[in-house]
Amino acid sequence: MEFRPALFWDTDPKTIDPEKHERYIIERILALGRGEEVRWMFGRYPRRKIAEVLQLPRSQVDQKSRALWDLILK
Repeated sequence: MEFRPALFWDTDPKTIDPEKHERYIIERILALGRGEEVRWMFGRYPRRKIAEVLQLPRSQVDQKSRALWDLILK
């Protein structure tokens, strides 16, 4: 998948590795992702991994988004 530049505004999306940068990708999609990006994320990473990233300390996902995703991932 080619990532939307606005989603990864602070880096060149072409340099992002889905394996190496999974936390970064998951956090950004949880916080700012669109439907297509969310579907890609769920197809790429296990639900368990997405839930783990959401609970990590110093997560980049804001509180409102975190509350929504907590409900969805239960």
